[in-house]
Amino acid sequence: MENKFLNCFALTVSIIGALNWGLIGFFNLNLVALLFGSMSWISRIIYALVGLCGLYLFSFYGMTAEDQTKVS
Repeated sequence: MENKFLNCFALTVSIIGALNWGLIGFFNLNLVALLFGSMSWISRIIYALVGLCGLYLFSFYGMTAEDQTKVS
């Protein structure tokens, strides 16, 4: 049984992290550091959550492989 809340949470946090990396790449603007301070405890928690959610999203590759085998 899949956990829909966890999937949505991980996807949302990863999108926020991707947007932050986009801002860093295009404009040299780190929004997390701007809002919460450079490497403060809350910014470190946010970075850790983004990393953990990214690792969790690797399991989505398995879900798409299952969906493709069901269609065939």
